[in-house]
Amino acid sequence: MTLSITHTPVYCTDLDATLAFYTQRLGFEVRQDVPMGPEMRWLTVAAPGDAHELLLAAVDHHIAPADRPSMREIVAKGDLAVFIQVDDLDKTFESLRAAGTEILQEPVDQPYGVRDAAVRDPSGNHLRLSQPLAPRG
Repeated sequence: MTLSITHTPVYCTDLDATLAFYTQRLGFEVRQDVPMGPEMRWLTVAAPGDAHELLLAAVDHHIAPADRPSMREIVAKGDLAVFIQVDDLDKTFESLRAAGTEILQEPVDQPYGVRDAAVRDPSGNHLRLSQPLAPRG
């Protein structure tokens, strides 16, 4: 049996602002944007050349009405982190800072082999941006 992960949900409180952030600020491309009724969309983005897609899921359409307030709180707190690897962390980070992105952590070398930083997307999701460190030797 072959297994693979195809989609990871990223819950959004403002779908259009979050879509613009992932495509215009981070360089993701829209893979699918399919209307599903008057209010819901199946909206996926991915890094160019990557098969794994992020499903940008509007809290108000993908979550049961009784659970929406709790999910909005979870998203706003940044409790559902998204991990993204970039090829130039410092350049990406400075570009996001210049665009007014909320900064959670400045770039720092980590003992587990990456340089990473943290920001929030427009919905409040905690993004961990990382770049592998060159091997020591």
